Amino acid sequence: MLRDKIRADIEQVMKTLGFIFNDRYTVEEPKNPEHGDFSTNIAMVTCKLNKMRPIDLAEKIAAAFSRKRDYKSVEIAGAGFINFTMSNYVFHQLMPVLMYSDYGTSTYGEKKKVILEFVSANPTGPLNVVSARASAYGDTLFRVMQYIGFEPFREYYVNDAGNQVDILAESVELRYRELHGEKIREFPAEAYNGEYIKDIAAHLNAIDGSKLLHYSEKDRLERMKNFALDEIHNMQVSSLDNFGVDFENWMSEQKLRQEGSIEEVLSYLSEANVTYEKDDAIWFESTKFGDEKDRVLMRADGTITYIVPDIAYHLTKYQRGFDIIIDVLGPDHHGYVPRLMAALEALNYDKDKLEIVFLQHINLLSNGEMVKMSKRTGRIVTMQELIDDVGKDAARYFFLDRKPNSHLNFDFSLAKKASAENPVYYIQYAHARICSVMVKAKKAKMSLDNFDLKSLKKLDKKEEIKLIKKMLSFTDVLILIADKREPHRLASYTLELAGMFHKYYNAHKIINPRYEDISRCRIFLISCIKNILGISLELMGISAPTSMKKKSKK
Repeated sequence: MLRDKIRADIEQVMKTLGFIFNDRYTVEEPKNPEHGDFSTNIAMVTCKLNKMRPIDLAEKIAAAFSRKRDYKSVEIAGAGFINFTMSNYVFHQLMPVLMYSDYGTSTYGEKKKVILEFVSANPTGPLNVVSARASAYGDTLFRVMQYIGFEPFREYYVNDAGNQVDILAESVELRYRELHGEKIREFPAEAYNGEYIKDIAAHLNAIDGSKLLHYSEKDRLERMKNFALDEIHNMQVSSLDNFGVDFENWMSEQKLRQEGSIEEVLSYLSEANVTYEKDDAIWFESTKFGDEKDRVLMRADGTITYIVPDIAYHLTKYQRGFDIIIDVLGPDHHGYVPRLMAALEALNYDKDKLEIVFLQHINLLSNGEMVKMSKRTGRIVTMQELIDDVGKDAARYFFLDRKPNSHLNFDFSLAKKASAENPVYYIQYAHARICSVMVKAKKAKMSLDNFDLKSLKKLDKKEEIKLIKKMLSFTDVLILIADKREPHRLASYTLELAGMFHKYYNAHKIINPRYEDISRCRIFLISCIKNILGISLELMGISAPTSMKKKSKK
């Protein structure tokens, strides 16, 4: 908001002075607060256009700004940077917008259609903590983009075809046979061996009884495969729902195959003259488009490799008219990207529309020891177990608290602490604390009814101005999150705002009957903080409690 105001003022000054300018200049907050509230490089960017030295152009711009009431000081630094220190008057004038229930919303996204594909875990077991990180990341990015004017769409791709689901069916069959008295001497190493497989087999047995033993092997395994896929899908949907995550669409690989999309991809690549036969297999000449080696599309036995349905799936994203396509993948998928990009380029699709976000590994600590995760051996920490143990709120925040490309240590003991050491508790406590003050203010008959906004000028302490400035930066933070695809910035912003409030609360008395005017101003200030904390928590999918009598696991 403040950044937009300064840009508008800069452009108005440039026009008034008759200088040529473009929009390639920046307005940023200096790293050193002593350099002012904002800094611009407008003079350095446009000096050649105006045939002047940067320092000379900066001096003329600064002189024009110095006559404006909204700027306390305008100084030149370095080779021509212009540093602005805003007048408190500006902060007080803008404060009322901080109380809007939709503060921070905008049309910045220009209704661009965005498809966010995240989680997309294999349908062979319950979602684990890796999926939880992807869920927190993708869902928060979705919420922020929607809030500032994009039209985002959440999608989950289900790999419900191929070898892995055949192994799933075989794993269920072994447990089903055990229920009917057969002794399985050795469970295959490649089979899925978690307790959930036993549960699926037991549920199937409760419905079908022993009749499946009389089916042909093909029909029996088909029944078990479809039953297991449905059971695991429902399990995954339930966990996501408990984590506060929904998807507008679940895209099935089986469905793509049934619709003939696989054959279409093979045909498209052949028509583009980028395939060839070798060793009875069909190959894609992906090296022509930057891949490190050519890729097999169809094996000698007629089965396709996984890259083919992935290409088919991504073509649907383009065909559905999305402006921005975002895939959220795990760190072990780096090799997958060049071959996909090669296929898009070979088929003349705009590969720049596709963005890949890699989420790095999670180190899960329990009693000081690393917890290893494996669906097949059954040693997994599921998303649902995580929710049950530390709560949705703590889990979502902790998974948002690091850049996507950073490794993340998830500390169970810290996530469960009801103290200031736990960042999500600290933030929620700030919100609850303000709610408590508001109740006390009402009892003291210090409501904000008929509050004179002109009296906000009494909020002139350094900490108060810093709080107002921090809140006014919220709109810029949301835009940065959407542009950079970095929702961890919201977690950091919210924690910083909560910390600033706690420090202010401990240093200053909010309600003081002897000074009713300043009390009302401070009540207004903390009401703004409460509003923005509430919006931020909602965007992160975290609850905003009104009291902290008991730590919630909602």
